[in-house]
Amino acid sequence: MTGRRHLVPALLAVAWMVAGCSPQSPVAADAADADLRVEILRTLDHDPFAFTQGLEIDGTDLLEGTGRPGESWVQATDLTGGAVRARAELPSPLFGEGITVSGGTVWQLTWRDGVAVARDRATLTEQRRVPFDGEGWGICALPDALVTSDGSPTLTFRDPVTFEPRRTVQVVRDGIPVARLNELECADDGAVYANVWTTDTLVRIDPADGRVTAEIDASELREALPPGPRDVDVLNGIAQIPGTDRFLVTGKYWPRMFEVRFVP
Repeated sequence: MTGRRHLVPALLAVAWMVAGCSPQSPVAADAADADLRVEILRTLDHDPFAFTQGLEIDGTDLLEGTGRPGESWVQATDLTGGAVRARAELPSPLFGEGITVSGGTVWQLTWRDGVAVARDRATLTEQRRVPFDGEGWGICALPDALVTSDGSPTLTFRDPVTFEPRRTVQVVRDGIPVARLNELECADDGAVYANVWTTDTLVRIDPADGRVTAEIDASELREALPPGPRDVDVLNGIAQIPGTDRFLVTGKYWPRMFEVRFVP
């Protein structure tokens, strides 16, 4: 079952929102050691059969990647009309993880398969596979680097073409390493936002030194989920709405996606 039936109303709402809003200032990255929470601005439908691993808005598309062998795919859905514009399945036994867009390439990580898949941005057709060491969890794109997580407190900065590692930082808050970093979002404010796996917490990270500049309580989102025929999984999936201080946030097998702001 595809996610189209569940995503169409959500995407129409997002399309109106992106086209009709005026740009707002992103969250200030220099607000050190802040404690924030989510403010729900809009509740949208989301495919409850999507084991969401990565979420990103690029131009007029919402891109989503999912995980688990036999359930892993990446999909581009048109924000203006709600139609699935392109979709590619990741063949079993590969386990899909985070996705991001860098130039004309969509990068899709795998978990323990040791490869990153480079896809054509327009068609999502696989172009090549690049080996890498360790596990793949989350990925996002800065202007000059890809940032990846592996479930540890380490973020790795990679060449956006070759995928070779350039440097690493250790993510810490008050001197304490922050582990289980999962899905990543490189935002307009220059920060990297990360889901902390198995929790309802997001963190905002300074990519220069790994310092956590904000911890975000997103438990309100889980409380806002309706009862459903299947158990929902963890919070995962964060995408900034370009030019605004708002984000789309969802989770694995969540029947809802939320438009939120991060507020004190």
